[in-house]
Amino acid sequence: MTSSKILKWFFCGFMVCLSGCSAQKNGQTEIGYGWNNNSVNVVKFRKNALTTYGQYQFTAYYDESSFLVLGKRKLNRSNWEIVKTAYKGNTKDAHNAISIVVDGDGYLHVSWDHHDTKLRYVRSKKPMGLELGEENPMTGNQELKVTYPEFYNLPNGGLLFFYRSGASGRGNMVINSYDLKSKSWSQVQQNLLNGEDKRSAYWQSCVDKQGVIHLSWVWRESWDVSTNHDLCYARSKDGGVTWEKSTGEKYTVPITVSTAEYAWRIPQKSNLINQTAMAVDKKGNPYIVTYWSENQIPQYQIVYLDHGSWKRINTGFRKTPFSLGGGGTKQIPISRPDLFIDDKGSSPLLYVLFRDEERGNKMALAYSNLTNNENWKTVDLTNTSVGQWEPNYDISLWQKKNKLHVFSQNVTQIDGEGLAKIPPTMISVIEINSLPK
Repeated sequence: MTSSKILKWFFCGFMVCLSGCSAQKNGQTEIGYGWNNNSVNVVKFRKNALTTYGQYQFTAYYDESSFLVLGKRKLNRSNWEIVKTAYKGNTKDAHNAISIVVDGDGYLHVSWDHHDTKLRYVRSKKPMGLELGEENPMTGNQELKVTYPEFYNLPNGGLLFFYRSGASGRGNMVINSYDLKSKSWSQVQQNLLNGEDKRSAYWQSCVDKQGVIHLSWVWRESWDVSTNHDLCYARSKDGGVTWEKSTGEKYTVPITVSTAEYAWRIPQKSNLINQTAMAVDKKGNPYIVTYWSENQIPQYQIVYLDHGSWKRINTGFRKTPFSLGGGGTKQIPISRPDLFIDDKGSSPLLYVLFRDEERGNKMALAYSNLTNNENWKTVDLTNTSVGQWEPNYDISLWQKKNKLHVFSQNVTQIDGEGLAKIPPTMISVIEINSLPK
């Protein structure tokens, strides 16, 4: 049997199982019905929609009445423990996503309901518990105009919390750090990426196994997404206190448009998207996935560091043009991408998780062997549309066990914060037990 026939046989069998087997066998578990008047439950900048601590996986979402709902299950089990909290969010604005994380002592931290609004933050009352305490400030500094809250785990069990302070086009990046011993937050950066009241930085980040924080961002000159430009980079080896370029040159903080390291120059009006994803290989090299236009067609692109030099990969498999412009949450023909790397073997594989109208808005995966510089292959992971879904996978589970669990909901997003009148849809976890090679 030829390799192409083997590949075809593998994916046909995989897709039949995904659509026709029972929930436990096909790698899909249902959690509950979620708000579906927009895409607030599945926007890309959630960190995290799913996270694993020990043998337990946690999730959060808004239900049809805009209540914050928490869920927990034991890995490899299909039954979720669900708790509808007393907290609600303004789900009419798709920016107001929920982010969760579990610290090294097992406490669940939750932040939600932000778009230039006061910080909303709670912590579970007990380790591994879903019962939340009262809302509290973190540090009390720069917590009145919060947007895009993101949690990150550190190898020592501590946490990082990133957010934008200020409005689109003139916001600054704040970093808080959580200490396990004192169970308290401190602010390590009040203004890491400074828009100088002229622009904003829209970032993506990841933390590697050594605790190095890798950060990349695009600059935006106004509220209009078409003014996104350039891809910049910084890293921190001490929990966010000091920052350097990929060359080791120390930054003077705050970082501005004139002092930033430019991993790749991309002009305005290139259909460059913001807030995507990063990953790091076993050598500590950062990879940034995004999209911008190549010959008038937006293509998923990967910018990565290799032996001290920035390189770019254009996946090149898309065929349909479109244009980005305006403000608010956009209805875009493709999702922002997510990225992960399987480099445990001798041939590292890059995987891009995405959704595209060209493919019927199905959840899809593109992959390539970086060593052999292969053409990109693509495969659908669902048989049916997931609407305007954007990818969010369990990063902690992938890093620890190389298992891919993807948060899924079929949603509708009307352009510019519009609301659809659609009943709630089922939220589930898609478990990809066998990745294509």
